[in-house]
Amino acid sequence: MPWTPPTSADAPLTDWIRPVPDWPQPGVLFRDLTPLWADGRAWARAVGALARPFDAAPPDLVMGIEARGFLVAAALAARWGTGLVLARKPGKLPAAALKQDYELEYGRATLETHRDLIARGARILVADDVIATGGTAAASRAIVEALGCSVAGFAFLVEIEPLGGRESVTASECGISFTRERASKRRRSSAWCSSRWRRIARSCSGCGM
Repeated sequence: MPWTPPTSADAPLTDWIRPVPDWPQPGVLFRDLTPLWADGRAWARAVGALARPFDAAPPDLVMGIEARGFLVAAALAARWGTGLVLARKPGKLPAAALKQDYELEYGRATLETHRDLIARGARILVADDVIATGGTAAASRAIVEALGCSVAGFAFLVEIEPLGGRESVTASECGISFTRERASKRRRSSAWCSSRWRRIARSCSGCGM
């Protein structure tokens, strides 16, 4: 049966996620977030839920992880009136950048961010659309620390629970906002974080990672 977007503005946020079987390769059930971004009211609900645990003490900056994490980070930064910095793939930034390698499920990768845009001592929230193995989150944390700053927390829309990525970001007692829906590792599906938003670690004004 073809997927159709919900007709009720009060529908669970999961209803805006389009499942795409066997994409980008056979055996993968991909969860497409573009319908969520295309619906302004649903996206506003999602951003509000991600931001709520940090509203009382917003970060100084939000760091978005390439590429869909830019959308999450930009929305959160606009809500709080804070700055936005980017964690990009190598060679994408024009000025001097700090590099950090990290492990993926099937290899290695690198993130970079501009050195001169982040003041020492800043509290930075790291935002992305998905947390899988936690490699990009850990690399972003390492970049933040290398610049003499602290991680105020993490915000994700999606968790692929069987891959255990949360362990890389919860051991530190930093704040984290996302929801969860169990996903099959065999299908390697992106588990949409449903409308049951949870805090799974204590938020703090400035935590050492």
